[in-house]
Amino acid sequence: MARVVQKFGGSSLRDLSYIRRAAQIVARRWHSGDDVLVVVSAMGDRTDLLSSLALTAYKHSDDENAESDVLLSIGEQESASLMALSLQSLGLSARSFMGWQIPIETIGVHGKARVKRIGTSMLVDTLDHRGIAVCAGFQGLMVRGDRISTLGRGGSDTSAVLLAASIDAQLCEIFTDVEGVYTSDPRLVASARKLSSINYEEMLEIASLGGRVLETRAAAAAMRYKIPLHIRSTFSSNEGTEVGEGIMEERAVTALTHSESDAKIAVLGLDNQPGIASKIFGQLASNGISVDMIVQGMTQDEGKAHIAFTVLKTDISRACAALESIRESTPYQELRCDDNVIKLSLIGAGMNSSAGVAARMFTTLAEKGINIQIIATSEIKISVLISADYLELALRSLHGVFDLSNAVEDLKQ
Repeated sequence: MARVVQKFGGSSLRDLSYIRRAAQIVARRWHSGDDVLVVVSAMGDRTDLLSSLALTAYKHSDDENAESDVLLSIGEQESASLMALSLQSLGLSARSFMGWQIPIETIGVHGKARVKRIGTSMLVDTLDHRGIAVCAGFQGLMVRGDRISTLGRGGSDTSAVLLAASIDAQLCEIFTDVEGVYTSDPRLVASARKLSSINYEEMLEIASLGGRVLETRAAAAAMRYKIPLHIRSTFSSNEGTEVGEGIMEERAVTALTHSESDAKIAVLGLDNQPGIASKIFGQLASNGISVDMIVQGMTQDEGKAHIAFTVLKTDISRACAALESIRESTPYQELRCDDNVIKLSLIGAGMNSSAGVAARMFTTLAEKGINIQIIATSEIKISVLISADYLELALRSLHGVFDLSNAVEDLKQ
C-alpha cells in the first residue's frame, strides 16, 4: 500500500461526465489498496471565464488584486466538490478541502503566490482512515491568514507536487489530455514519439521551454523533493512518461520543444561604454519585466553597441514603453520590437558529454535557409530564436536530423 497523489487538469474535468470518468480512475487506484489524495483544477476553461469577468468588472489588467483571487478560486472549489460527490456516489468515503482549510500557507503577491508551508494533519487523518482527500489546486491562504491567494497559471501542478512532498507520497500522477511527454509537439511533427521516461533535469527544461504537460514550478519542486512523477492521459489506459532520478546518457538529445510566448527587442546604436547594459536591463527590472535570451554586439565602423533580448509577448508593450522613456538619458538610434518569433530548444542529459550537437543544429537550420537570431545554452539544452514563419519546417528538420522518432526504442535497449 502506498500514498499516491492524483492530479487532474481542466481538460480532464470539462463537465460532470468527465469528472465521473476521473473519479473512476481514482476509485481503481483506491481499490488497489493505495491511499489517494486528489488535486483538481477548474473545469475546462472556467479560470479563463472567471478571469475575463474580473477584468470586465475592474477594467484593469491587475493580476495582483486580492479580490481577483477570491473569484478565481471558485473554479477549483467547484471541481473539488463535484469530484468528492462523484466518489461518494461510487460508495467511497471522500471529502473536499479548499486551500484555506488545509491550510496551504503562501507568501508573495496575489495571483503569483508562493507556497511557504502546508498543514497535513487533516489530510493524513483522512488518508489513515481510508478516506479520499480531494484538494482544490491552484489556491492557498496568505500567511497573515485573512485572504485567499492563487499560485498563477498551472498552479494546480505545483499544488499537487508540494502536497505529495508534504504527505510523503510515493508517487504523483499528473493526468492530462495527452499520453505523456513527447520528443516534440505531435500536432506539428508526425514522427514525434512518446518518451517512456526522462529525468528531472530534462523535465524541468522541457517545462520551462514550451512543453505544455507540466508547469515549470511543479517540475522544479519534483526535482527538489525527489517526487516520482507519472504523466499520463485521463482518456487512455496506456502507460505515460515516468519522471525521476535516472539519467540515461546514451542519447545526446532527448526532446525538441518550442515556445510561442517570446518576443524580441533590439536596442540599436547604443554608446559602447561600461554600464550601458546595466541601464537597459535595470530599467526593465524596475518595471517588473523579466528577460530571457540576450546577445550583445558592436559595429566596427561606428563603435556603437547593439543589444537584443527576449521578453514575454505579454510584456512587449510595457518593455518598449519603458525603454522609450529613457531614450534621452540613455541614447540609442533605434528600438525594434518583434513578436513574430519562436524559441526552439534541443534538450538532453547527455548533451554536455557529446560534441557536435550545436554544429548539427545550426547547420540543419542554415541548409533550410532559416536565420538564427539569438542563441542560449546550458549543460543540457541549446535554444535558438528564429522567425515564427519557419516553425514547422525547423521542427520537422531537426526532429529528423537527430532521429528523435527512435528515441524511445534506443533508451529501452
